[in-house]
Amino acid sequence: MNGRRIFATHQLTLRTYDLDGPLQPEIGWAPLSYDAARERGSYLMRLAPGAATIPHRHDAREEYLVLEGEAIEPDGTVLRAGDWVVYEPGSQHGTRTETGCLLLGLDWDPPDAA
Repeated sequence: MNGRRIFATHQLTLRTYDLDGPLQPEIGWAPLSYDAARERGSYLMRLAPGAATIPHRHDAREEYLVLEGEAIEPDGTVLRAGDWVVYEPGSQHGTRTETGCLLLGLDWDPPDAA
């Protein structure tokens, strides 16, 4: 079909994560619809056991779904497979994991509130 893209996610080669500053070799990611120039779109991210993202602030809404493993938020909340998290524009956080995890992320601009 025209305009359709299908990703065999289990076969994707992950890049070393570099969106929040320096390269983080313990984190891999694969842009799906992610546009680096706009910093918007969807991506897969795998954090190795013991990995942590660099604390960062969001200009867009960031949402992610934990697909495998566990992610730990700064307040100690443990997110497990099936948990969906939403960070509004202007929010800050860093995510870490002890067990490793696979996330499906989406950075986007929510519609203006009417």
